[in-house]
Parts: sequence; structure tokens; C-alpha cells
Amino acid sequence: MLVHLKPYLSQNLLGRFLYHSKNCQVPCTLAWKPPGLLSFGETLYFSGVRELHSQMIFRHQGFSISQASTQTVEMEENNMMTEEETVQLTTTPTSYESAMDALSSLITRQKRGDPSKIAGTYSKLDRMSMYTQILGLEKHLAGLKIIHVAGTKGKGSTCAFCEAIMRECGFRTGLFTSPHLIDVRERFRINGFDITEDKFLLYFWDCWNQLKKNVTDDLPMPPLFQFLTVLAFKIFVEEKVDVAIIEVGLGGTNDSTNVIKDPVVCGIASLGMDHMESLGHTLGEIATHKAGILKPQVPAFSVSQLSEAMDVLRERANKLMVPLEVVEPLDHEKINGIKLSLAGDHQYTNAALAVSLCKSWLQTTGNLEKLFQQDNQIDGLPEPFLKGLSTARLSGRAQVVYDCSSSSNLSMTNGETSGDLIFYLDGAHSPESMEACGRWFSSVIKDVKDQSFPHSCSEPGTGKPILENGFRNNGNQPADKISKQILLFNCMDVRDPQVLLQKLESTCAPSGTHFSKAIFVPSISTYSKVTSGASVIPFDSPAKDLTWQFKLQRTWERIIHGKASDTDFPEKTLKNEIPEGFPHSKFLNEDVSHCNPAEGYFACSSVVSSLPQTINWLRHCVKENPSLKLQVLVTGSLHLVGDVLKLIRR
Repeated sequence: MLVHLKPYLSQNLLGRFLYHSKNCQVPCTLAWKPPGLLSFGETLYFSGVRELHSQMIFRHQGFSISQASTQTVEMEENNMMTEEETVQLTTTPTSYESAMDALSSLITRQKRGDPSKIAGTYSKLDRMSMYTQILGLEKHLAGLKIIHVAGTKGKGSTCAFCEAIMRECGFRTGLFTSPHLIDVRERFRINGFDITEDKFLLYFWDCWNQLKKNVTDDLPMPPLFQFLTVLAFKIFVEEKVDVAIIEVGLGGTNDSTNVIKDPVVCGIASLGMDHMESLGHTLGEIATHKAGILKPQVPAFSVSQLSEAMDVLRERANKLMVPLEVVEPLDHEKINGIKLSLAGDHQYTNAALAVSLCKSWLQTTGNLEKLFQQDNQIDGLPEPFLKGLSTARLSGRAQVVYDCSSSSNLSMTNGETSGDLIFYLDGAHSPESMEACGRWFSSVIKDVKDQSFPHSCSEPGTGKPILENGFRNNGNQPADKISKQILLFNCMDVRDPQVLLQKLESTCAPSGTHFSKAIFVPSISTYSKVTSGASVIPFDSPAKDLTWQFKLQRTWERIIHGKASDTDFPEKTLKNEIPEGFPHSKFLNEDVSHCNPAEGYFACSSVVSSLPQTINWLRHCVKENPSLKLQVLVTGSLHLVGDVLKLIRR
């Protein structure tokens, strides 16, 4: 059977190929020969084609085909490039790392909360309007039919639910979220999948070159997030999406995404105390910024808020004649008992907001009655809604990853199964999200039967994944397995670690969840460089300045030992010496009673200078201790979560 394979011209000149047959079950012969290159007289099985195209959906990191809708699995139209696009790509710079270097040059390197360093006489939103005009996008923004979502916590999850629901309803979707964890392309999803590398390069260099030609002293190149925002608009317009779901970056009123003038519907997720240096130090001030995305007479929805925030939202809505509706969390009956794909009780609130936003979008665009009539659902939710709620995905939020490289428990060692290393990743970085993280972690570690298992893991010799509805079955785990909960933590120095760590400990402790050890480690990611999923990780470059990590440790020790302040627990009791690349050998099993604060020695926490070596040390611990299970909560920073994901997936 001869199958046509469409070329993706790339920087390696050998091309990349996208499988162009829906139901090929036999070997497929390459039928394309690039000019000037040797003939490829190869016969490839489906897996071979998959290997040629590293960005193909079937190798999408952390995502299985079973999670995709029927429509998005058939990707030949979604990600195929036109002949015109292919020609354009050959005339533009194609190195992905070159694009990352260009993006890195847009980082302003200013501290959060500092006045903008951007020169010129225009405001941010004025500049955003001018950038969209230069790119010819301004007249197309209204045509995107946008769902615009702000909030302190939950806005990313809400957007992910919205995207999955709308895709399952049959619409071509575009999703823009931030930040990315591993690769910048995560921020731009088309029909549920990160944009391909080739298409990203095509649209990236088109935007870059047009903007470069038009910069002036008063209109410089946009800073990073502004550029990524206009790039998202460019991608969604060119890809002709039916609906664009746009997550606000920071605040609302002055956020780059607020160049959107005519959204179809707006949503406000849960509000809390975060980014105070930019948004204000009261909940009311923060709510004022978030309410800035509301537009005159455009339907808006909010989850339940504290009265101080809700009063501000209602006042803004009344002024704009906006029909603001407050939604309550979904209940199990309304969703027919399905399990939300995003974990945590707080997701029922985010899911409810997403359902209301999607219903409103469908009603405004004239599709609601048709969809509900076809599904014969009046009080409940139609099947596409339920499927969307059960398949939405968002990395780094209440995500559980079983570390395959550390485990040989699929075989036997001296008659016993080997140890386990399981990472529980949540990028919580505000008091409210930290509380939600603590509740989720305490709940999930008690479920000994089901733990998340990556799709790449399989039984030795069979190639079959050990999965049960996407989860690993631990039903046969030995009763004498020793479980230890480990905290792996870092946060930005603009946050209050006392508040975050106290909230985590006070949430976990009442449920009986206590951390055996806490490890404080710097992130690998820097705020001066945009990296890709293929970027080199500096395994042997430990951080030299660990002042902040020692402060985190001191804060944690005060909490654990019940010391109220620095007066009770002076800084000198902790030795701020640059540690080895890993904790000392007896650290994991050392009893807390060995703590000696007077001598600056603690048995329940450690500062480590290298995250890669920390991961390797954890792996070594479980390999050397077959009866041990380590449950590692990674939290405090999405950057830390992203770095851990990079390391454990390599």
C-alpha cells in the first residue's frame, strides 16, 4: 500500500514527515523525494513514521491518544502545512534554538513590581494595539470569538476545561496559556495539541520580521509576554480557529491580553493575594485589576468570591451593564458521576466556570439549542461537555508522575519488589493555591491502589503499558512497604515563604500527612533565557548562591519546631555552607529527634545546590531500598515543577 507522506521541511534538510493515512495497518513506503537528496527506499511501519516526526501527536509528552477527541486524532488537516507555507519556511531562519535566543532577547530583566523599562511615549495597551496593526491582526481579533479568563488561581485549569469542551463540541480550538513548563510551544494549542515546531517557526519569524521592520524609539520590540500574546493572535487567526480561549497573564486591566475589545464572554476564577507588588495589597485592589477584562454588555461569569472581591466585581459589572453571573461548583449528579481529569476538589469550581463560559459562548454564537437538543439533555450536561471535563489536561497542576527510570519493581530483586519514586507536582505559589495543593496531596497519597503512571512505562518484554484507566494499579503492593513523604520546594523571592509553608503544613497535618524530610533546592530555569524541551540541562553546575534556599529552610524549621519568630530561632543556628550536590547518606533515615538547633544541625530538612543531583539521589535511594516508596511533593513554583518534569522525562 502506497501512502502519501507530506514533507515538513526543517533545519536538518532531511525533512520531517507527517503520517497522512487514517487507517494504515500495513508497512508504508515513503513516496516523497526531496530535490538533491538521496532516495529513501525505505519501508516504514507506523512506529517508524512516528520516530521520523518527533513532534507528532502520538509522541506528545505526557499525553495519550486515548485522551484526545476523535476529531483531534485525525490530525492531517490540523497540522499539515500548505505548499505556500512550506516555501515560506525555506526562506526564513528555521533553527528552533535561534528562535529561543530571539525570544530571550525580549526579556526585560526587571524585577516584578518595578516600573516598566520600556522606552517610548505609549502605554502597554497602546503598544499592543500598534503591534496588532503592524501584523494586520486588529480587524481579525473580533473574528476569533474569544473566551477571556482572569483570576488568581484556577484560570489556567478553567481555560483547559473550556478548550476540551469546545473541541468535543466540534469546534476548532485555540488555547493560549502561561507559563510554559518545558517548551514555549505549550502556550499555543491548536485543537488540543501544542503547535508543531515547524508551524511555530513559520509564524514566529513572520511576526518577528514584521515587527523588527517597524520598530522606532517610541515603539520598540515588545517585551516577551507581549510578543507571545500577539504571536498567539497570529497563530489563531492563521489557523482559522472557531474559538480562542485566552488566559490573562497578570491582573487584567493592564494585561497584554486586554487588547481584546470584543470577547464573546469573560470569566473570573478565584481571587486571592498574589502579585501584590503589581496589583495591590488588598483583595479589593486585586479584584479591581481582574475586573478590568469585563467589557460593556459582554456576558461575564465569576466563581464565588470573598465579599471584598465580589463587591468590586459587581460594581464594575453594573457600571458596564454587564450581566455578571456567579456560578457554584459542579455536583456529581450533574456530571453523571464522571471523574474530572484535573485532580483536586477545587477543580469542581473551575469546571463549573468553564461550563458556564462554554454555554454562554454557544448561546451567543447560536449553537446552544442545537447542541442540547441533539444530546437530549435539559437539566444535565450534554455528552461533549462531560467528555471535555474528563479529558482536559494541564501539566504541573495536581499532576502525578511515576518515575520509571528509578524503578525496577516490574521485576524481582531477592524475591522482593523494588522501591518506588512518585512525584506529585503542583505549581501552587499563593496561600490559597497552597492550601488546595495540601488538600489534594493529603487525599491522593492515601489512595494506595491508584498512582499515576507515565504512558512511556511498560512491562519488560511486552511493551504493554501497565495502566488502568491511565493510572498504575498498586493493588498488589506489599503490606510492609515503607512510605515517606518528601517536600521538594522553592519559590520566588518576592513571595512570603512563611505564609506558603505554614499554609501547606497546617493543611496537611490535620489529615495525618507529615513530611519526613524537606529539601530546598534552586530551580534550573533562569528568568533571562527561554529554553526549549531539547535545551541542554546543566547537570554539573550547582548554584553558588543559596541564600534564599537557606532562608526557606530556616522558615520551615521554625514551623516544624514551633518557633514563632527569628528571635526564637536565630539565623545563626543554620549553617549557610554550600552543601554537597546531594544530602548526606544518613539523611533519609535519620530520626528528627537528632535535631540539634543549638549546633545548627537539623535532621528534617536539607539545602541542596543542584536539582539534577537531587533527582538522582532520590532515584538512588529507592533503588537501594526495595521496600521504600518515596512520595515527593514538588511545589512552590511552576518553574521548579517544569524543571523536575524535564529531568524525569529525559
